[in-house]
Amino acid sequence: MPPFTALQRRVVVAAILASFVTFLDGTVVTVALPAISRELGGGIVTQQWVVDAYLITLSALILLAGSVSDAYGRVTVMRIGLIAFGAASVAVAAAPDPLILIIARAAQGAAGALLVPSSLAMITATMRGELQSRAIGVWTAFTTGAQLVGPLMGGLFVDLISWRFVFLINVLPITANLILLGRLRLPDRHRSVRVDWASGIICAIGLGALVFALIEQERLGWGAPAIWMPGAAGIALLVVFLLRQRGSDAALMPLALFRVRNFGWGNLATLFVYAALSLNGFVIGVYLQQGPGLSATAAGLASLPITVLMIMLSSRAGAWAGRFGPRPFMTFGPLLMALGALLLLTVDAEFDYWWQVLPAMLVLGLGLSLTVAPLTAAILGAIDEERSGIASAVNNAVSRVAGLLVVALLSTIVGGALDLDGFHSAAFATAALFAIGGAVSWIGIRRNPSEHPAEEPAEA
Repeated sequence: MPPFTALQRRVVVAAILASFVTFLDGTVVTVALPAISRELGGGIVTQQWVVDAYLITLSALILLAGSVSDAYGRVTVMRIGLIAFGAASVAVAAAPDPLILIIARAAQGAAGALLVPSSLAMITATMRGELQSRAIGVWTAFTTGAQLVGPLMGGLFVDLISWRFVFLINVLPITANLILLGRLRLPDRHRSVRVDWASGIICAIGLGALVFALIEQERLGWGAPAIWMPGAAGIALLVVFLLRQRGSDAALMPLALFRVRNFGWGNLATLFVYAALSLNGFVIGVYLQQGPGLSATAAGLASLPITVLMIMLSSRAGAWAGRFGPRPFMTFGPLLMALGALLLLTVDAEFDYWWQVLPAMLVLGLGLSLTVAPLTAAILGAIDEERSGIASAVNNAVSRVAGLLVVALLSTIVGGALDLDGFHSAAFATAALFAIGGAVSWIGIRRNPSEHPAEEPAEA
């Protein structure tokens, strides 16, 4: 396989730095949640909202951002997103109460929505085939590593300084990427694309209303008008959103994309795998502090083996998937992660990290390393370059919505309290979600047409 050109290397670095801050901030908060609730109050509900406020705007607006990226240029959109994300991060760090914190987190998510689709679209626009798979593997290793190293970095800041500094970690990569983008000299193509702003707003309000009902129902009950009315309105708005996509010539989520086999089945697998990852990350980061009483730093260190394995193996898994096809990796990887989640059932009142948690982290890390790069390559490699921005946005929106909904359902999954029994319930749910993701991949994923030039595109 030929090496990356100098331009391609710079594109990969720029894509990694842009996505790094959004993935980092999505997970770095996890170990800070107990400290945030101690200082600002609100208990588990505040903890859920601090996570989901970010995911609501990121999930909903990432679809809009895909079209904006295609219409106004990927480099331009990335610059705007980086500056806005940095400003929102400062606002989060300075928040005096839960409401301001949650609003600032929502602003962070909105800015982050501009970054991920434009970064992946830059990769898919400058390279194809095995080279693209390898580039996505490198991108995956570092961006997923950001998700996994986030709890460690957050723990150090919480223990040594303050939870507020957790949200200022991304200032350095934002600054570095703005400098790199100024030197990249990448053609920033603009297209005559109509952006459907109304659909973006409908999707955001619909997701927000539904998540409000899912989180607050534990406190008020499903029978309360303050719960069932927003829940019903949210579902109705999401149905309206899908109907608009079906008949729109400027769809934020073109439903025709899902007729491409690997894109449709790959996004279904994404839904289950990323729901499991979000549930596992939240529960590990919070329970290890509130249950066994570990420090925030120790809780962050718990997932470090996953990070190490991701950095070591993800780029190789991406290259292997380009050579042998993504199906075996997308099947075996999630099944391996399901086994890792079940190993967490060994955690008991007599806590021992080395025998009860570390084996699970190693198995989870190996499974995740085999899964994520092939999954991303299978989905984006199935779509032509002209629609790469919107395809990337749809896939990232699916992964964020998965995390959004599973965190909103956290109280239901753990039985109202994240104690030992709740932790075990979450481990069962995580294993089930991973296993379903593996089964979906086995049923639906095939090699992309670009890997078999003589074959016609496989459509469902």
